[in-house]
Amino acid sequence: MNNFPVNKNETIEVDIIDLTHEGMGVAKVDGYPLFIENALPGEKVEIKVLKVGKSFGYGKVMTILKSSEDRVPVKDANFTKVGISPLQHLAYGAQLRFKTDQVKNVMQRVAKLPDVPVLDALGMNNPWGYRNKAQIPVRKIEDKLQTGFFRKNSHDLIPLEHFYIQDPKIDEAVIKIRDIMRRYSIKPYNESDNTGNLRHIVVRRGYHTGEMMVVLITRTAKLFPTSKIIPDILEALPEVVSIVQNVNPKKTNVIFGDETILLHGEDKMIDTIFDLKFEISSRSFYQVNPQQTEVMYNKVKEYAALTGDEIVVDAYCGIGTIGLTLAKDAKHVYGVEVIEEAVKNAESNAKLNEITNATFTAGLAEEALPRMIENDIKPDVVIVDPPRKGLEASLVETLIETKPARIVYVSCNPATLARDLALLVEGGFEVKEVQPVDNFPQTTHIESVTLLTRAVQ
Repeated sequence: MNNFPVNKNETIEVDIIDLTHEGMGVAKVDGYPLFIENALPGEKVEIKVLKVGKSFGYGKVMTILKSSEDRVPVKDANFTKVGISPLQHLAYGAQLRFKTDQVKNVMQRVAKLPDVPVLDALGMNNPWGYRNKAQIPVRKIEDKLQTGFFRKNSHDLIPLEHFYIQDPKIDEAVIKIRDIMRRYSIKPYNESDNTGNLRHIVVRRGYHTGEMMVVLITRTAKLFPTSKIIPDILEALPEVVSIVQNVNPKKTNVIFGDETILLHGEDKMIDTIFDLKFEISSRSFYQVNPQQTEVMYNKVKEYAALTGDEIVVDAYCGIGTIGLTLAKDAKHVYGVEVIEEAVKNAESNAKLNEITNATFTAGLAEEALPRMIENDIKPDVVIVDPPRKGLEASLVETLIETKPARIVYVSCNPATLARDLALLVEGGFEVKEVQPVDNFPQTTHIESVTLLTRAVQ
C-alpha cells in the first residue's frame, strides 16, 4: 500500500507556492508536490486530488479561497481545457516576469551560467489577437460539422468560434468557411476509422497587407462541389488571394500531407517585415506574431552589429526573413535551409526585394558550413534559429571549429538554448546577453535572442 499524504478524489485545502514551466500551480503536502491547473502563487485553494503518482500528483481547483493579486478574469474557460491560453488567468505583467524567470532559471540550472545578464522580457501593448495563422480541426459534433480545438491530452473536439489570441479576421474567416462547408454537406473527418474528408481549415493573414490564404486539409483529393465552394469563399472573403487543398490520407496527428492541389490564385501570399516583402507558401514557416517578430529581428540586428563588411550565415534561414533583413548591412548573406521549398521562397523573396547579396542553399547547416570554409567563405556572424530541439551536436562542433566573431542565437525553447550555450561556452565562446521576447502571450512559450562572442584568449 502506498503511503502518500493525499489520496485520489480527496478534497483538501492547499497553498500555491510556485508555477511550473507549464504554468501549473505548485502546492506541497508534507513535501509531496501537487500540480494544479488554474492556480497562482499566493493563492489558497480547495482542490480535488485527481491523480497520485510516486513522485507527484495532480489536482483540480474546486474553490479559490484566497485569490492572487495577479489573477485576472479569463476570456473563455474552454481555453484552459484545450490548452490554447494556459496563462490567460495571469495578469500580463506577471506573465512577462514568469517568462523572464524561466529563462533565468535554465541559465542557472542547465547552462551553469548564473552571471549572464538575462534582460526583462519584451512584451506587447495588446497581448491578444496577435496570431497570423490558424490551424483549426474539423469534426462532427451532434451530427454537425464543427470547428474548434481538442481537449488537452485527447482527441475530443470542443467547439469554439473565437480564439482571442488569433487575428479576429482569421476567426471570422474560419466561421465563414465552416458555414460554406456545412451548406454543401462536406463530410468532416472521423479520426477513429479514418473516414470523412475535411480534416482542418488553415487560414493565414498578412498583418500588414491583409492578404489571406486558405488551406483545406482533406483526407482525399475529392472535394465536391469545388466549382461552388471556391466562388463562395471568395465572395465571403474578398481578401483571399490563394486557396489550396492539401491531401493527407494517413491516420496521423500530422496536419499536412504530401499532395497539394491549387484551387485559386497561386500557392503564396505576401506580407511585410520592416520594409521588405515576403512571399509565404502554404507549407512555409513564418513567425506567427508579426508585431513581435519585428521586435525580435531588431534585437538580432543590434547583436549582429553589422558594418557592411561582414559575411553572415543564416543557418536555419527558412524563407529568408532574418537573412534578408540583415542583407543591406552585410557584405554577403548565405542562407542554409533543409526544406527545399523554403529555399525557393527565400530566393524569390530576394528577387522580390531586389537584394543581390544573398545566396540560399538547400541542405543541413552542419554540412553546409564546412563546405563554405573549404571554398574560402569565412563567416564573421552566424545566425541560428533552430526548431525546439535546438542545435544538432554536429553544428555546435562546426561553430566551435569555424570560430565566427559573433553568434546570434534565436531560440523558442529555453531548455535547449541553455544546453547549447553551455557547449558553446566550453568551446571558446562567451555569452554576453540574453533578451527574452514574448511572441506568444497567454501561453507559457517564450522566444529569446542571445549574443555570443569569441572569448578573449
